[in-house]
Amino acid sequence: MYKNYIQHIRVVILNAEFIKDLIMERIYTILKEIRPEFDFSESENFIEDGMLDSFDLVTLVSELESNYNIKIDGLNIVPENFINVETIAVLVRKSGGIV
Repeated sequence: MYKNYIQHIRVVILNAEFIKDLIMERIYTILKEIRPEFDFSESENFIEDGMLDSFDLVTLVSELESNYNIKIDGLNIVPENFINVETIAVLVRKSGGIV
């Protein structure tokens, strides 16, 4: 029984990692659609690297809301939440999305 439990946990973890990878890829795809000239996977800070400006953030928020069926609170639309894919994923989760 213990062996089956451990195997089940491994499957759940692998599925969660797979889903997380898919969602992160979706965020990268959205970013690429907004600014196709940049390789977002090469940046640790999209804002400092000049990859996203205020107009891009408005577009990104709209796309995230549409893709994840969420509403992002205006108080959360701050540069710190758009530094990289991980911070964007946290924002989506905080706004009720499954990431």
